[in-house]
Amino acid sequence: MTKSSTVHDRNGQGIQEQIIARFIPRHSTAAVLFHQAIAERLGLGPTDMQCLHLLRERGPMTGGKLATITGLTSGAITGVVARLETSGYLRRTPDKHDQRKQNLMTVMEKGPEIAAVFAPIRKDMAALLASFDSRQLGAVAEFLSSTTGFIYHHLALLRAPEVMALDTVSGSASAEARVTRSQHSKRKAQSRSASLKAQPGKKKAKST
Repeated sequence: MTKSSTVHDRNGQGIQEQIIARFIPRHSTAAVLFHQAIAERLGLGPTDMQCLHLLRERGPMTGGKLATITGLTSGAITGVVARLETSGYLRRTPDKHDQRKQNLMTVMEKGPEIAAVFAPIRKDMAALLASFDSRQLGAVAEFLSSTTGFIYHHLALLRAPEVMALDTVSGSASAEARVTRSQHSKRKAQSRSASLKAQPGKKKAKST
């Protein structure tokens, strides 16, 4: 090993490059394939499984909110909800504040079935973490928490670059809030476009 490469590694740049270029992509791919296998074991599709994860993580929400978070169309969400409901993983309940809306809730009785499928990998994860000291565990927790925020940030950026560009400058919204705003902006634009097409004879108002 040369002197320059030794300094390079001491500064942590070498391992940083490996983490970014190799380890994170490999971990991401493995996680996607693993969750696809979990979905298959439970008799679900990958998208159904991710929606179920979101409901288990965040609690009851409307189909509209689930569509906003996932970026799925209302039609696609309707299909997801129907499949999860038929499979017994989800039920719909009236919203306490607005009876016109329905909240999507996971079925608690299905919890043990899902937990059993994840049990082997949870056991392996626990054994691995047991070998870390408190400082290393803190670093792992901070890394996972921070990268989750990065992922939501870039998720919003990919969906609506123009909205993200404004928010990046102002710094006024959280990453997840930007996902909601970008989806709202898209739907508002689509609604306005559909309205104009439905009334071809109506002149557009002059902008001020």
